[in-house]
Amino acid sequence: MNEVIKTILDRYSCRDFVPEPITDEQAEALVKVSLAAPSAMNLQPWHIIAVKDRGLIDEMDADIMGQVEAQGGDFYKRIMDRGGKPLYNAPFMIIIAKDASDAAPLDCGIVSQNIALAAHSMGLASVICGMMRMPLTGEKGEEFTKRLKIPEGYSFGMAVLIGKPNSGKDPHDLDMNKVTYV
Repeated sequence: MNEVIKTILDRYSCRDFVPEPITDEQAEALVKVSLAAPSAMNLQPWHIIAVKDRGLIDEMDADIMGQVEAQGGDFYKRIMDRGGKPLYNAPFMIIIAKDASDAAPLDCGIVSQNIALAAHSMGLASVICGMMRMPLTGEKGEEFTKRLKIPEGYSFGMAVLIGKPNSGKDPHDLDMNKVTYV
């Protein structure tokens, strides 16, 4: 089987990372694949923020957990069932900040997929994480935005958590009922 197709079919969303950092070379490769993503009219409506600062990641994780706990309910239970760490002990993350253009949300999705597939092909694991919006829009949002150096005119688009998996799982089953051939 073609290696790209194998990577796509084998990738899964990891929610259990070893806290050990990834290498600088791995981080640099993931940043490069971020920038290599296609975009509408090649406008590249993103700014890539590579976060290695474990203390900052832990602070944002605690902020998310506080918000989730305040909400309670099924979402809180789900996070607690996964260890009570919404960022899953990921030692590295890439935040994709977006500008206000109409194409930016879709283009950020393409960037996140590039990162997730590249990470898997490198023997790393990842999970695409929309929950990172929470600390950036909560009470400490302005502080976190400054610390992450999100440029003026940009806002959260998506995040990808990356690291070595602590445990693995099978990729989701393919639901061929979601397909119509014409």
